[in-house]
Amino acid sequence: MSGPVVVAFSGGLDTSFLVPYLAERLGRPVITVTVDTGGLSEEAREDLSRRSRALGAVAHRTVEARPAFFQETLRFLIYGNVRRGHVYPLCVGAERTLQARKVAEVAREVGASAVAHGSTAAGNDQVRFEVALRVLAPGVEVLAPIRDEGFTRAQETAFLRERGHEVSEERAAYSINRGLWGCTIGGRETLDTVDPLPEEAWVLTRGAFDDLRPPLEVRIGFREGVPTSLDRKEMDPVPLIEALDALAAPRGIGRGIHLGDTIFGLKGRVAFEAPAATVILEAHRELEKLVLTARQQRLKDQVAALYGDWVHEALALEPACRDAEALLQSSQDRVTGEVRMRMWAGRMEVLGVSSPFSLKAASSGTYGEAAGEWTGADARGFARMLAIPAMLHARAGTAAGATGGSERGGEAP
Repeated sequence: MSGPVVVAFSGGLDTSFLVPYLAERLGRPVITVTVDTGGLSEEAREDLSRRSRALGAVAHRTVEARPAFFQETLRFLIYGNVRRGHVYPLCVGAERTLQARKVAEVAREVGASAVAHGSTAAGNDQVRFEVALRVLAPGVEVLAPIRDEGFTRAQETAFLRERGHEVSEERAAYSINRGLWGCTIGGRETLDTVDPLPEEAWVLTRGAFDDLRPPLEVRIGFREGVPTSLDRKEMDPVPLIEALDALAAPRGIGRGIHLGDTIFGLKGRVAFEAPAATVILEAHRELEKLVLTARQQRLKDQVAALYGDWVHEALALEPACRDAEALLQSSQDRVTGEVRMRMWAGRMEVLGVSSPFSLKAASSGTYGEAAGEWTGADARGFARMLAIPAMLHARAGTAAGATGGSERGGEAP
């Protein structure tokens, strides 16, 4: 095996450890690649490049992938109002397939025959990366030293410090992943199911409840299910999400802890912050209530639940995902309109919703006031017809009791 090794680099403890470790062990140059699927300021990008070189990498690449992430994955999560366990909006993990593809593209470009990732044996990301690489880059060898050799965070920290590399206490204590759709935080508290994170461990919403911000009203516009305006200013989805994050995070919106099932079947717990995602999903669902029929909503919810599970569980490249996306896309033809929201101190509420495709506006009836679409006689007949199955069931039971029948061959009780 020859040529450089490409490391999928986040700058956290695990991927920082990989750079000098692989350079020493394999005696080959290391190139780091950060695929930006959100959450990185220009300063953070520059810091990642500097840190990579300081750790011993011969080169660093930052690949812009935010628009692609929205187009390929996020918009479908919005269409489906996807929240795993009815709580977690897939803040991190949904982008791994795209990141794996971009890292593999760089590996081919620089002539590398191996790609390394910093996943452990217990997490979901190892599966997401490796399933994607097997499908998209079958000729690339995958290295996962932390998983395969069982390194602990304490060992990684000691290794780096012995070689003069700085390791912040935050990097050592918590595993933080951040993307366009939110942030996840794992640490001592999430290893159990009892305790919350301390305030200082939160990233986006830290201090939000110490100095309460005043309530803020926002208007979110959608066109065919895609968020396209904020306070009636037209914006592309990526900057809109980032702008909404900046408004919602200081008010503590979207903070939570998700307890659920990992790909391997274990129960897992992770803290998350999803300010913009929480607001957008709430607004999008409210708009759908206005423009979709009840059956459309029920069908879409079933498909969306499956889709969210598949994306989360490393099956984003399954053909069934393309089928689900086709249905979700079709369901959004009339999801166009505006939703007014109010946010404050960890809460939000829908103030109102409007759409040119409003099913309420299309009706001449008013719920609880005037039928409009039918007469009183129609309603009386409808109620009678709707009751028939239950009436027949009750009547049959009464008749069976009168003749002494039972489920035990007519034996008297």
